[in-house]
Amino acid sequence: MSAPTPETVTTSDSARDSLEALRTEIGKAVVGQDPAVTGLVVALLCRGHVLLEGVPGVAKTLLVRALASALELDTKRVQFTPDLMPADITGSLVYDSRTAEFSFQPGPVFTHLLIADEINRTPPKTQSSLLEAMEERQVTVDGQPRPLPEPFLVAATQNPVEYEGTYPLPEAQLDRFLLKLTVPLPSREDEISVLTRHAAGFDPRDLKAAGVRPVAGPAELEAARQAVAKVAVSPEIAGYVVDICRATRDSPSLTLGVSPRGATALLSTARAWAWLTGRDYVTPDDVKALALPTLRHRVQLRPEAEMEGVTSDSVINSILAHVPVPR
Repeated sequence: MSAPTPETVTTSDSARDSLEALRTEIGKAVVGQDPAVTGLVVALLCRGHVLLEGVPGVAKTLLVRALASALELDTKRVQFTPDLMPADITGSLVYDSRTAEFSFQPGPVFTHLLIADEINRTPPKTQSSLLEAMEERQVTVDGQPRPLPEPFLVAATQNPVEYEGTYPLPEAQLDRFLLKLTVPLPSREDEISVLTRHAAGFDPRDLKAAGVRPVAGPAELEAARQAVAKVAVSPEIAGYVVDICRATRDSPSLTLGVSPRGATALLSTARAWAWLTGRDYVTPDDVKALALPTLRHRVQLRPEAEMEGVTSDSVINSILAHVPVPR
């Protein structure tokens, strides 16, 4: 392998610096959610999608809007409800009486960052309308495929405590999300900071007034993706990822373990994290750092284990503690 040119190194380093600056910009609008910010950046680098889980009022939507503003990307929000139809998301053919022809009216999915708010409140038929967009990055209407903008990321939210009247996402759709990020309640200090900002006139609907400015864009994202693709993965690390995923399939607490697609996802997110932290090779610590958000939604607990208070996170943490780490 030939050595990288100085220009390539500069481009890669510049892209990393720009993405690191996102934390500062998003911090002007959202307090204390650095792990979720990192997860969203990792998903963009891996061309994946994110499921954000948290109680109402923890700034899930504001987080994505701030990210879009700091990256100078378009964003649209769809409130998922029981009466939402697939065409309300993807778009539809509309008859134009002036030309006597049907023309395509794009839906909100034609954007860079789509906020799918409370995705589990809409029926499976409408949920599935996102599958083609998430996997193929296109929408097919009347037999004609229509490509989506690049970059494209779905950031779906769901409430972890209120399940009445909801439609749980099927395993096939959960598996399409690269990461499942939990957005916790803020600490006391962070909550005081939130109130102080609001008392000083902060308006979450006006991010420009809050000082959030673009620090990166599609060019930096593309340069970063090219750099991530060059991050080295040793056979030992690949074996470590496989051993972790295979251990989930043998766990007595799980009815469903991680699929090979999940193993591929874990390797991808570990490479992105390694690059973000300034390395061109993956370590076991990179794999461990991304194991929970990458795998927690790809496993299914046995009912008896769930009744005993076992969680997906605790099972994965136990597996990480027992799977031999390569030296």
